[in-house]
Amino acid sequence: MTEPLYELAHLGHAELLTPVYDQSLAFLIEVYGLTLVTESGGSAYLRGWGDHDLTTLKLTSADHAGLGHVGWRAVSPQALERRVAALQERGVAGDWIDGDVGHGKAYTFRVPSGQRMEIYYESEKYQAPAGQQSYLPNQPQTSVGRGVGAARIDHINVLAHDVVSVRGFMSETLGFKLREHLVPPGQDEAGAWMSLMNKAHDLAITREPTTTAGRLHHLAYAVENREDVLRAADVFCELGASIEFGPAKHSRTQGFFLYVLEPGGNRIEVFSGGIHIFAPDWEPVLWTTEGQGRSTAWGLDVPVTFHSHATPVVP
Repeated sequence: MTEPLYELAHLGHAELLTPVYDQSLAFLIEVYGLTLVTESGGSAYLRGWGDHDLTTLKLTSADHAGLGHVGWRAVSPQALERRVAALQERGVAGDWIDGDVGHGKAYTFRVPSGQRMEIYYESEKYQAPAGQQSYLPNQPQTSVGRGVGAARIDHINVLAHDVVSVRGFMSETLGFKLREHLVPPGQDEAGAWMSLMNKAHDLAITREPTTTAGRLHHLAYAVENREDVLRAADVFCELGASIEFGPAKHSRTQGFFLYVLEPGGNRIEVFSGGIHIFAPDWEPVLWTTEGQGRSTAWGLDVPVTFHSHATPVVP
């Protein structure tokens, strides 16, 4: 067994691109329930009420929807330097940047599937202003929010033509652990679910159906429990957001889920639960079908758009 790496801590932030900036921002605040931290240079910086870092989502105006970049936080400055060295030793071209709102210097690079990612350590902690403080000192912000009330950034799903090679890269250079994977009979691997510590997944890699690279399937924020996912379904319907898929329960990860498209076209998820993995010698679970032939855990059919739509949209 290869000794596992524990040098990246968690998904720190993501950047979404949108061609309808004002509408996407209004949706993320009023419907999804994120809090606006600041706006600068054509971007908005947002957070979930349970995020301890200053900001976890950067929304940027662009001519198309999609993923700007993903940020992963290292466990220490030394771990950051070691992971950069591992990337460089593998021949990955990258650059140091000074940082962005909420975090310090970062090393930015592209993974084999084309998405831009960065790793960093220095991160600014959120200090709630008067009126947004929680009565609980171990909570960064009051949980009494707007709309869905998304609590914290949870995971991201990116597309890749070769799932196996990309998950191998993420494991060997950055320390992601394979938790579950899907290999339909007679087909190439269709999906891999990976985590850094003990979550069900921080990163999902699923098969890209087009010749395009670097696309986003979805970004997920967590809520506290499955009842909050059911409440989110009512909130979306009351506020005019069309539900694409769910509420239901995933077979893999065992998470409760609900998917919508924000106005710019990016798919976002409301997620709750998921298995926790504490064994250091966890054996990846191999799936050959979607939920033993039931599609989702309870048998809800997957809509065609869930496999065909990603951003940027391919005509």
